[in-house]
Amino acid sequence: MSDGTGQTKAINAILKLVLLGDGAVGKTTLRRRFLGEGFKAGYSATIGADFAIKRINLENYRLTFQIWDLAGQQRFAAVRELYYRGSRGALLVFDVTNPSSFNNLPSWLEELWKKAGRVPMILCGNKIDLRNEVPKSIPPELGQEYARRLSEALGYEVPYIETSAKTGEKVNEAFFLLGLSIIRSVKKPKSILEG
Repeated sequence: MSDGTGQTKAINAILKLVLLGDGAVGKTTLRRRFLGEGFKAGYSATIGADFAIKRINLENYRLTFQIWDLAGQQRFAAVRELYYRGSRGALLVFDVTNPSSFNNLPSWLEELWKKAGRVPMILCGNKIDLRNEVPKSIPPELGQEYARRLSEALGYEVPYIETSAKTGEKVNEAFFLLGLSIIRSVKKPKSILEG
């Protein structure tokens, strides 16, 4: 889209993103890192959901991310339903040092698909800074294979990325990759301007 001067005019878009996965996998810390806040040791459970906004430029888009950090504990399942509405994409997070958080991914996917549809998503293995300290950590190949099988089943790419909310490693890339996945999934760019 040209602005009349030969320049390509940026498209403004508001994208609602959900961060989901078991409690204590690092969703809140990932969000805080992406917002430019520092790392805080210790764990505080999110009650229901937490919300933040971040604006970024990506390709020829000016994106406003509405980031909804959903509580991972089962007792908040009924409340989470409200926060899925209107979601354009999801960051599906597990803790590479906690195999049960990886094994619970199918439940999270089922909830996402039931409440928001088959929106673009990124599979994110978090806490890689702790991988060497835990003997039964999830190896990168397992996350890659799961993402490959998801991509095959869905008919579109589900990228896998490993992050450390503590060090900041690849945190921004995870959110940018999700933004790109959403943009590329939309056939008519103007349709993402709604909502």
